[in-house]
Amino acid sequence: MSDQSPPNLLIDPNNMAKAYDPKLFEEPLYNWWESKGYFKPEIAGEKAPPFVIAMPPPNVTGALHLGHAITASIEDLMIRYHRMHGRASLWIPGSDHAGIATQLQIERTLHEEGTSRAEIGREKFLEKTWAWKEEYGGRITRQHRRLGASCDWDRERFTMDEGLCRAVREAFVRLYEKGLIYRGEYLINWSPGLQTAVSDLEVEYTEEQGYLYYFKYMLTEADRAETGVEYIPVATTRPETILGDTAVAVHPEDERYTHLVGKHCLVPVLGREIPVIADPYVDLEFGTGALKITPGHDPNDFEIGRQHNLAVINILNKNATMNENAGPYQGQDRFECRQNLWADMEVAGLTLKTEPHRSPVPRSQRGGEIIEPLVSTQWFVKTKPLAEAALQAVADGRIKIIPERFTRVYNNWMENIRDWCISRQLWWGHRIPVWYCQDCGQMTVTRDDPTHCAHCHSQHIEQDPDVLDTWFSSGLWPFSTLGWPDDTPDLRRYYPNDVMETGYDILFFWVARMIMSGLEYAGDIPFHTVYLHGLIRDEHGKKMSKSAGNVIDPLEIMDEYGTDALRFTLLTGSTPGNDMNLSLDRIAANRNFGNKIWNATRFVVNNLGTAFQSGAATWNLSGLTMPDRWILSRLNRLIQDVTRLIDDYNFGEAGRQLYDFFWSEFADWYIEVAKVRLQGTDARAQATVRRVLVHVLDRSLRLLHPYIPFVTEAAWQHLPHDYESLMIARWPGQSFTGLDEEAEAQMSILMEIIRTIRNVRAEYNVEPGRRIIAYIAAGEYQEMLANHQEILINLARLDADALHLVPGLAQKPEQAVGQVISGGIEIYLPLAGMIDLAAEKERLQKELAQLQQRIAAGQAKLNTPNFVQKAPAEVVDRERERLADFELQAAKIQSQLQDLE
Repeated sequence: MSDQSPPNLLIDPNNMAKAYDPKLFEEPLYNWWESKGYFKPEIAGEKAPPFVIAMPPPNVTGALHLGHAITASIEDLMIRYHRMHGRASLWIPGSDHAGIATQLQIERTLHEEGTSRAEIGREKFLEKTWAWKEEYGGRITRQHRRLGASCDWDRERFTMDEGLCRAVREAFVRLYEKGLIYRGEYLINWSPGLQTAVSDLEVEYTEEQGYLYYFKYMLTEADRAETGVEYIPVATTRPETILGDTAVAVHPEDERYTHLVGKHCLVPVLGREIPVIADPYVDLEFGTGALKITPGHDPNDFEIGRQHNLAVINILNKNATMNENAGPYQGQDRFECRQNLWADMEVAGLTLKTEPHRSPVPRSQRGGEIIEPLVSTQWFVKTKPLAEAALQAVADGRIKIIPERFTRVYNNWMENIRDWCISRQLWWGHRIPVWYCQDCGQMTVTRDDPTHCAHCHSQHIEQDPDVLDTWFSSGLWPFSTLGWPDDTPDLRRYYPNDVMETGYDILFFWVARMIMSGLEYAGDIPFHTVYLHGLIRDEHGKKMSKSAGNVIDPLEIMDEYGTDALRFTLLTGSTPGNDMNLSLDRIAANRNFGNKIWNATRFVVNNLGTAFQSGAATWNLSGLTMPDRWILSRLNRLIQDVTRLIDDYNFGEAGRQLYDFFWSEFADWYIEVAKVRLQGTDARAQATVRRVLVHVLDRSLRLLHPYIPFVTEAAWQHLPHDYESLMIARWPGQSFTGLDEEAEAQMSILMEIIRTIRNVRAEYNVEPGRRIIAYIAAGEYQEMLANHQEILINLARLDADALHLVPGLAQKPEQAVGQVISGGIEIYLPLAGMIDLAAEKERLQKELAQLQQRIAAGQAKLNTPNFVQKAPAEVVDRERERLADFELQAAKIQSQLQDLE
């Protein structure tokens, strides 16, 4: 670790900048933190209990987007919070090789160069991919540093590191040896553009407009003669798959068709005979009640085909053109075939009708092309046994999902889990550790590359060309990053992790697989808590997309508003599992909050007087005034609430309470009260208020640090402090003064009186510098107010010689605005002492006349039948709202005029 000090501008209070400029502070502070080793868990000491998060590894192809920003902000908050609690906080960073995404990127580059992966071959293609990774792979790491992510970068991992490759091999071989990995011919999701299988979770179903095609399934000539029935009417959304039909199914209780079960139909154009079968899967109400069965191109039909021993016919090539089984349509594109086949069926008199129909269309998550169900030989994992253990871990409370409602979603998916297709027809990724013998035909499955067949010892062996699904390797992330399968010190100390924080959209893609893998391989749950955040939408709740032009780039936001403003907006604007709407106005407001923190710190620093060390031992409690006791009590209440909320993963509400306390109580009230005493002549009172200011500011900056690390560290460096950095300072506990209900109640009354007087001053446009007369009938609070009348006079701008504090008033002063507040306190402010009565009267009467004209015009418009009936509803509603607003303003002015009378 370096002995480098904080940037010089942070050391000397005399050099504290007048304004906080994020560009000036963020990079130097981050570099200083990292150089001091603060990001490493070892900073807490050997005996410190660990707190561990493994960062969801972003794609190596990626640039920072708002999904990364909210993930990093939430995780950094937790890491900084637990670090300040003295825990050995380890945040493991890394990136994912992202098989499909990266391969697409390289293939695009090759296309631009006028070549292809097939042309250059596998070895050269992988060389180019590794070179691309080396050039661009660190981009998102650098961008995470911009966000203030306090990861242990020395432990950064990549899913194709040598160690993680060993972990993947070990995991595959273990499952194979247990009989949980198998190779077989099944119906999988095929991506024609990507030329690979994709898992169920990588397929998105979107409701799209299409057609329902009704046609005649002609019975064979013999069955027509026997039954007197010419055809069975059938409907489909994909006519091209008719060419692969191997049966027509009807419901066993459907009286329209039961007499046809066992008969045979002829596949249109091809003339191939297929049976009519009965199966309860058929929906009596959909279409015609008869269902064409295509086991080679529909997952439900595939299962029906297995139960009825139907042939499986594949009519598609892997590039989505028709193969030899499609007869005259061989070589045609799938959608071209659809048109041509239907046209030929029309000519043959086999069509009945088409009608518009919306149906779910399977599209690839990568690229958006329509996925084809295709029979293929692939590698699969039997997930049912793994899922049972993962279900139990959540059911018995070892793993908690936040928000809790996602537990039901998790259970539902895990209870209905299907075998997982893990092989991908790609070149970039973890190659499947299986070798095929060209002599005996057997397979060798091994952890290390073999030199010969394990069965006949032939050297004529060839490795399976496929790679593993990316989620197979990332499912090992919580323990492979710590050295598994070796028994490393990191694995013993930091596994299981504590929290897995990620978006709810990959609960099944990744989280469920990590839970299954952790239990299976590492023998324990991978983490005790799953925290799911929502998606980020634009300020109108719309999904962000480049085509919609509403994408917010976090890098641009940080350049303009600073990192803290973006982080605080993301952290306080979200709740677990819910999407959040993000607006630039909120980010700008939170930049202002950072400025408020800086300005409040400058005030405290500039009024420190003689330097002193903070700490309870030097406090003179008898010197604390009611406002001192109030702010210390509010601080203690805040510490309790914020600590509880963060422990309960309610980060948004904790941040909102911090904001309200700092801005609305400390800055707007206590600092203003402190100014009154600092401007006085009582040295003891000044010393006390300085100590309270430093104490409350110090604790507030500690509480805010996990949310906005840069401005809090930069400000804190100017205060008296015992730790070198705020990052390693201790999280505050409730301080020695405890809660003070009496002080909170009394200060609440004092603030309400001042607020009420300020509101009246604003309402009547009283000049800011004008001191006014006040009569306050304070009842039981008279003594308290008398003790604090200096604050009352200064903050409400009252005339010190004309403040009348009395228990009660025999009669209301003439021409005075009166207000009754909490505790029955009456406040009267004589108008003559505030304004020019005649001029104010004239001004209000002019305003009232203008409002009455607008009210009349609005009423006339709304009383016109043509406007109300023909104008859009939102226009009429807007006009009604404007009229109601004018009427409210007019009533308020009439009340003010009555006061003036």
